[in-house]
Amino acid sequence: MSKKSPIFHDISPTISESIAVFPGDTPFHVKTNMDFSQGHHLKLSEIHGTVHLGAHTDAPNHYHPQGQSIDERDLSIYFGECQVIEVSIDRKKRIQPSDIGVEITSPRVLFKTSSFPNPDNWNSDFNSLSVELVEFLKSKNVILVGIDTPSVDPEDSKALEAHNAIYKSDMAILEGIVLENVANGTYTLSAFPLKIKGADASPVRAVLME
Repeated sequence: MSKKSPIFHDISPTISESIAVFPGDTPFHVKTNMDFSQGHHLKLSEIHGTVHLGAHTDAPNHYHPQGQSIDERDLSIYFGECQVIEVSIDRKKRIQPSDIGVEITSPRVLFKTSSFPNPDNWNSDFNSLSVELVEFLKSKNVILVGIDTPSVDPEDSKALEAHNAIYKSDMAILEGIVLENVANGTYTLSAFPLKIKGADASPVRAVLME
């Protein structure tokens, strides 16, 4: 009997010069240095922009002075069993443990809030995580938490309460994912960061497999 092929769900937004970035951060830009249309023998491009681009994972040194850089992170964090949980709360609210409504069964959890619906159009009233939720996830042995918004904290947060609770809990962060067409359930996550020396984040090609 032949083995059934996995179904892939690409949960990464398309990276283009239209994609929104955090206010004040560096937009994405592509420069084409060589092209067939100009008589060259190949196409050759360069890119410029924030490392917090599209679907990305923060490194601990982004939010803590003693944190690891992205090239120092254990890759096993970013691959394995994952649970998608949809929550329905008011815009700009932080998710609380009482908002979940299902049992945590996987070591990686992604929250579908639908509060940042268009990656090319910035909106400030997206949902984020509460410290209480981070602590609850830690008690359930969660090692990675993700969300379909640009940040686990609100746009105007300077204290970065959720980021720092995640650092204290030694968890990883996955932000900027797209879960619009993904149902609640258990999947296999693949979201490896690039090995950028000293970097505070990395874009990823985040994929769920079932």
